[in-house]
Order: sequence, then C-alpha cells, then structure tokens
Amino acid sequence: MLARVFSAAVLGVDAFRVDVEVDVAHGLPSFTVVGLPDGAVKESRDRVKAAVRNAGYRFPPHRITVNLAPADVKKEGAAFDLPVALAVLGADPDLKLSTPAGMLFLGELALDGTVRPVRGVLPIALEARRLGFEALCVPRENAVEAAVVQGVTVHPADSIGQVVEGLRTGRLPRIDADPAEVLAARGVFDLDFAEVRGQAHAKRALEIAAAGGHNVLLVGPPGSGKTMLARRLPTILPEMSWDECLETSRIYSAMGVRDGGSALVVRRPFRAPHHTISDAGLIGGGTIPRCGEISLAHNGVLFLDELPEFKRHVLEVLRQPLEDGEVTISRASTTLTFPARFTLVAAMNPCPCGYWGDPYRACSCSPSALRKYRARVSGPLLDRFDLQVDVPAVPFRQIHGQGQPGEPSAEIRARVADARRRQADRFRGMRITTNAAMTARAVRRFAAPADDAEPVLRHAVERLGLSARAYTRVLKVARTIADLAGSERVLREHVLEALQFRTTVRSLGGTA
Repeated sequence: MLARVFSAAVLGVDAFRVDVEVDVAHGLPSFTVVGLPDGAVKESRDRVKAAVRNAGYRFPPHRITVNLAPADVKKEGAAFDLPVALAVLGADPDLKLSTPAGMLFLGELALDGTVRPVRGVLPIALEARRLGFEALCVPRENAVEAAVVQGVTVHPADSIGQVVEGLRTGRLPRIDADPAEVLAARGVFDLDFAEVRGQAHAKRALEIAAAGGHNVLLVGPPGSGKTMLARRLPTILPEMSWDECLETSRIYSAMGVRDGGSALVVRRPFRAPHHTISDAGLIGGGTIPRCGEISLAHNGVLFLDELPEFKRHVLEVLRQPLEDGEVTISRASTTLTFPARFTLVAAMNPCPCGYWGDPYRACSCSPSALRKYRARVSGPLLDRFDLQVDVPAVPFRQIHGQGQPGEPSAEIRARVADARRRQADRFRGMRITTNAAMTARAVRRFAAPADDAEPVLRHAVERLGLSARAYTRVLKVARTIADLAGSERVLREHVLEALQFRTTVRSLGGTA
C-alpha cells in the first residue's frame, strides 16, 4: 500500500518541499530509503522502527520503500523521522490513519517516540506559507519559531503517539505567537555607552557608523577600550523591523543556532569570531555550502578583534561581501547565495607591542617588525573602512570616574534613528537602505558637497593620496554627518569631520 506525507528541507537558508512517499509491499522485511539521503536520513529507519513500536503501534513486517522527492536534491538531517513514521503507519490498512493534504510535518524521533527539535523550522514555515499549506506540525520546542509566520496554523508535537491520536480524532493542539510580545525584548541590553569613560572621538565615530551603516577600524594601544566600544555598537543601532527579524532569524534557524533561546533574533547580531577562523568559517562553505560568520552577522555587526592576527587570505575574502552585501558559494554540486549585509568593526594595535606613538610608554618594535605587522592587512581592505579611528589610552582622571558620566545608549540611538529615517525617506523606492550602501550615481545625486567644500576635498585627495573609493566613502560619511545634524546639504564642516576619519591608518604607513 502507498502513503504520502508532506515535509520540507533546508538548502542554504531557503526551504523546499519534500514529498515523503512510503510503499509497503509483501516480501522479506526490509527498510530502504531513496532520494539522495545523507547518513542521518538513512539511520532514520532504526529510529522510526523503535519509536513506532515503543509508542504502542505495530510496525509492518514487510518490504518498506521510502522515497524522498525530489530525488535529485541531497536530503540532510533527522527532520524526516516524523513524516516517515506517519507515512509508514498510514500505509497500514488496519490503522486507517490519514494525514491532511494541507499539512506539513517535520521532527526527529527519539527511540521512545518523543519528538525532538530540528533546525530550519522558520524558513520551512515561510516556504509552507508561500506554497499554500494551511498547517504545520513541528516539535514543541520549535513551535513558537514557526508560529511567528502569520497565515499558517502551527501544531506542536510532543510524541508520535500524540500526533497519531490527534490526526485520528481531528484534535491536534495548536499554538499562536504574538509578534508584539516577541519584539518586546528588542531594546533590552546588558551593555550601555554610559559605562565608557572618555573616548569622545571614538564614540562620535561609532555614532556616525551606526547612523550610516559604515565600517569602522579602531586603532589604539592595549586596554584603551577598543573592544569595550565595539561591543556597545549594537546598543545604538536602530531597532530591527519585523522583516529584518524574520530575515536574520531565517539564517539562524537554518544553521540551528538559537539566539539566547529566543524564538526570533530580535536584537541586531554581534558576531566576534576568533582570529584562528578559516575562510570557510568566515564566509561560509562546505561540500553542501553553509553560512559563515558574515551571514550570521546579517543586519548586525561583525567584530574582528586583533585584525592583523587573522590570516591574510581569510581577511581578503571579505572584500567582495563588503561591497555586495551577499556572498555566493560555488561547489561542484550546487551554488548558493547567502545574505551578508553587516557593519564591519575591527580593532588592532598600532604595532606588535602595542605602544607605537603612545605618549606614556615607548615602542620596543624594530622597523622591520613594524612593517611586517602592518603588511598583514592589505591596503584594499583598509580602504573599505569608512571610519578609521585613533583610540588613545584613557587618562587616570577619566578612568577614576571624575567628570561628567558618559551619554547613555538610548540618547545616542534616538539621534541615530532620526538619521536613519531621513535616509529611508531619501531612498524611498530605491534598493538602498543606508548611506554606506549608496551607489556612485546616488553619491553624486545625494551627497554632492557644497561649493566651499570642493577645495577641501581636492586638497585632501592630493595630500592624503585618497583613492577613488576612499573619496566616495568620505562623501558617504559626510552625508551621514549631515543627516545627524539635520542638514539637507553636505556642507564644508561635514566634509572636514569626515576627513578626520581617513588619517589614522594613513599615519600607520610611516616608520617607528
């Protein structure tokens, strides 16, 4: 007898429908799974047998063939356990079990019949809605994650026995999620800019970066607060919209990563990979490509601490994603594109010992060691940092807490949100979200400097040797500074401030 149950799988960060077809025929007992299953899918036969029997149902002692269609796409993971078990039971004429055509099932089975959570539920729920499915039956731990997708009824599953009885009686439990309740934690942070003493220049740079989506490089001696500042950048970024939450959460769900146990990623991601990371770990890869850290940082911040300690070839793979906002991974079996629109923040010491140019401690590095250290980061990559900030050591007076306390993140975030709203109005109807993402044509249209600013730019290009890319990025930063000031035009003072953030790394080109 033939039975069919609908399920789904994830490829990259997107889902596709899978038809689980089971044929139970007379013959010697066997259990065969076809349709390009991986090891975890092949092993489902043992889990399904034990789960069905321990749940109190008879497992057919016949020849069972399971087909996962489409048969030419690789299937991974244990999420097919539940639909395979239901299809096997549905092929038993004595049980008389039927599954609704408009319902999609997924879940891993334990040997006692309980349903365990799986990855990729959110992209599967989004695909189910697009395909017109009316309901989903998913593990209870994944139910809220699926329920945030409006228009699809979600039934939480605790065990195969509960699902079978619910299908036979028509009384499956259901669960709902309130988007407002899910988003309630967006503005709750454990860190705050008020805790940072001094470093007004660096704080200003991070405010500009948050307002315009610009990349930032922090250069300073050990202990000057570079990491402390970088970790507080998400607290001043605008709150994520519902669409951004779904877009980012889809990536985390596909990777099986939970953001603090929350159903959705509601705060902008902050990813800080160790400098020993590989290029595949950073941008993604594998035989069947999976996301890397840059995609997990989508709509958030990617922080690279101790930038020169990263392998040079690993850093170089960042250049294309920084320009395009996405990364394409090509393998012999498939080619997948992952979103990767993030703000890059990097920190580095000015030299190996960390004290080159420090007024309090002498640098002990030789000129050759200094050149070798700085050569670890290429010029083209440095050119992609819109803001290059000197972070000096903090004086004792500010460390001790004297003077005015730091400005809280909420106040900075309010100014950033106002600047982002101006950009949203300016770029309405265009595929541009921030000033940093402006094309060359958009820069000429929206960031053209006032007449009295042109001599300043000309002098800067000649003296600093700015590339065409750096010149464009200066105008983008100036446009953001103008937005923070509420100015419609990019004035001379905005250009002058933007140029201040292109001199730090240029100064590193000298000798000790």
